[in-house]
Amino acid sequence: MDRFDHKDSFNHRGHREENRTIMQKHTKNYEHDALTHSIIGAAIEVHNELGPGLLENVYENALCIELSRCNIPFEKQKQIAVSYKGECVGDMYADLVIEGKVIVELKSVTEIAPIHKAQLLTYLKLAKIKTGLMINFNAEKLKQGVRRFSV
Repeated sequence: MDRFDHKDSFNHRGHREENRTIMQKHTKNYEHDALTHSIIGAAIEVHNELGPGLLENVYENALCIELSRCNIPFEKQKQIAVSYKGECVGDMYADLVIEGKVIVELKSVTEIAPIHKAQLLTYLKLAKIKTGLMINFNAEKLKQGVRRFSV
């Protein structure tokens, strides 16, 4: 058998590990994986076309066009009531709600701050949706600007 058997690989310390074990360490199955993958693909298409540095609403409008072209149902600026002890105290607006399953919060900022993460987590809680994507279009490569949240 070859020393570098295809079933084996080496970790960062040079120790041999099975590929299956490595995949289990780095891959986690999330709810709505296929949907979030499609959303991220649409966002990458927008970013490839427009690049970084534009206003958030420009990216939102462009992403809506791309989602429509991909036949992905969405609601833009989805109004969600905020209640306190059973009484409505106001509304919040999620940038995009995709198929009623994923909230997408769009940003065009230098860096995602803790308050941005808290905002998305609050939106998820209030909307009773478990999966969220934070997409910051102000990144050299969009992959660097995507964060997934599950509650």
